[in-house]
Amino acid sequence: MQTLLLLSASNIFMTIAWYWHLKGGMNKPLFYVILISWAIAFVEYCLAVPANRIGFASGWSAGQLKVAQEAIALIVFGVFAVAVLGEPLSWRHLGAFICIMAAVAFLFVGK
Repeated sequence: MQTLLLLSASNIFMTIAWYWHLKGGMNKPLFYVILISWAIAFVEYCLAVPANRIGFASGWSAGQLKVAQEAIALIVFGVFAVAVLGEPLSWRHLGAFICIMAAVAFLFVGK
């Protein structure tokens, strides 16, 4: 559970780091946007690295950690796209989510 919570928090920070400037920050100089994004991403790394270490030490494989991270990233981005960027979700988003969840199942089932 600790791994999933840390991965979720890290994905929130990374999504913000990558996409915050698309809403209201397009007029800022790119250099400043990059510096701000790096600062936000630093927090993401401070959460992701321990998440992966804890998960690996708890018996998760690297593949399981990566696929879990991707599934969480898709959920976080979907919420961000709707809530912050005002973009609608479509059936294709649901299809992509189902594919990622299938990948998660392939790596976790039977372990």
